[in-house]
Amino acid sequence: MNYFLIFFISLVAASHAEGEVIASRGEGLTAWNRIYEVVSHPRCSNCHVGPSDRPMWSGPSYGEPRPHGMMIRAGDSRIGAETIPCRTCHVTNETGGQDVPHAAPQVADAWRLAPVEADWFGRSSDFICAQLRDPARNGGRTVEELAEHLGHDVILHWAWAPGGTREPAPYDLESHIADLRLWGAAGQPCASD
Repeated sequence: MNYFLIFFISLVAASHAEGEVIASRGEGLTAWNRIYEVVSHPRCSNCHVGPSDRPMWSGPSYGEPRPHGMMIRAGDSRIGAETIPCRTCHVTNETGGQDVPHAAPQVADAWRLAPVEADWFGRSSDFICAQLRDPARNGGRTVEELAEHLGHDVILHWAWAPGGTREPAPYDLESHIADLRLWGAAGQPCASD
């Protein structure tokens, strides 16, 4: 990340903390477009399914999107506790990633689906934008708390280092967090507003 961007994001965050929004709607929408590229990418969206509890397989190597093979169900627990725990194949290890092209993804945390209210697989930019700014549908989080969640939840970090021949999510984690903060400083605009 270049130093100008770090400086700009620091100014935005400082001004936002004091209650003054200095990012424009246009800057916020540009940041949102990059955010949407990340959250709609298969590395992020495949586990953001709703009450069906079926993770998805999608992306360049899978062809048409389809439910996870082997009839995998995550159940109400979202970790497969009712059937076969996700970590049966998605082994927890200290380093995460995997160099073997077809090995199950590994991460230094318990593998799981996102909460039901974070259902956005196949959803539009406007839907996800409205969802992420709605505390009732984003886990009760502010934009800053969403950014902190991204920084601390290592299962999310896997999206940028998925191992094997898997395509990583676009940009990088730090840029994604900076975009969330910029979007927040602009008042969380959505294109449909």
